[in-house]
Amino acid sequence: QVHLVESGGGSVQPGGSLTLSCTASDLTLDYYAMGWFRQAPGKEREFVATISGSGRSTYYADSVKGRFTISRDNAKKTVYLQMNSLKPEDTAVYYCAIGRAGWGLSTQDQGYDNWGQGTQVTVSS
Repeated sequence: QVHLVESGGGSVQPGGSLTLSCTASDLTLDYYAMGWFRQAPGKEREFVATISGSGRSTYYADSVKGRFTISRDNAKKTVYLQMNSLKPEDTAVYYCAIGRAGWGLSTQDQGYDNWGQGTQVTVSS
């Protein structure tokens, strides 16, 4: 069982920035797509961004496109989510997960397993 640990969450004012990190143990990530999802109170978990194993391909939800950037450092077994121009509606618990083989850059929960424990992001004035 791979252990994923997210960090970097916190509270920020609208327009601010945060960078989330997701580090894996006991697994070489090079061959796996990685994804970030989020879940706001009372809402279903939703897709945010995904990145291919090489890092050359990425895909974003429309709601974050142009504001968020997903990247990875396979040597450090870490995936990042740089979040700029944050809005109150970005408030959620953010989760990272490892893509299932054969699913490519999936936007669906089912395309991922080995979820992290989540990190809270709160955007409020």
